[in-house]
Amino acid sequence: MTAEKKNVIYNTTKGGHPVYFFGMIGALVYYLQHAHAFWPVVVAVFKGLVWPAFVVHDLLKFLYS
Repeated sequence: MTAEKKNVIYNTTKGGHPVYFFGMIGALVYYLQHAHAFWPVVVAVFKGLVWPAFVVHDLLKFLYS
């Protein structure tokens, strides 16, 4: 009697992707409202895509100051 080992893969996602997506859309809308030329629009799109980095940075700055 030999025991067979099975590789088991667990999916550990908790469903935060829609929250991130809607947050990104909200950040894009917010930043695009204040951009009125080509380069500020490009910067606004970049900021909208990386908004979690800004949030985490400000949160850590708040917690550790």
